[in-house]
Amino acid sequence: MIEITLLLLFPLLVIFAASSDLLTMTIPNGVSLLLAGGFAFCAFLVGIPVSGLAGHFASGALVLLIGFGMFSAGWIGGGDAKLAAAVALWLGFGSLLDFVLLASVAGGALTLLILIFRGLPLPAFALGWTWASRLHDRRTGVPYGIALAAAALFIYPSSAIWRAGF
Repeated sequence: MIEITLLLLFPLLVIFAASSDLLTMTIPNGVSLLLAGGFAFCAFLVGIPVSGLAGHFASGALVLLIGFGMFSAGWIGGGDAKLAAAVALWLGFGSLLDFVLLASVAGGALTLLILIFRGLPLPAFALGWTWASRLHDRRTGVPYGIALAAAALFIYPSSAIWRAGF
């Protein structure tokens, strides 16, 4: 039961967040709330001690604070800030630096790919796809949730909650 929950809950939620960001340029608040609640449930299942929980909650709070500063500056979207904080809650300080570095590299690569995509004409078969037209529009931002999800999925197996469950 614990293993299946750890294998499915976090990955499916971050994949859903990335997909939503790609298709709609929004990450629903419910995803971040489900991630936070799912962490509490999984932390209870694997028996993370209170001292360990404090570190996880502190890492989530720190990333939320920094994320909202970045949101206020117009650098990222609010959904991205909340998703990053929810992921930080799961990863804790032990994996946080790896996550931030990898998300930065993935975000840079994603941005370059989107800039290249926007420099090319949108293929005729994709003209009717709202999400492709939105992504192709140079006035639209970058769905950074994709980079956050990719980094989260890569780092997750080295996290404390993963190791505690397996």
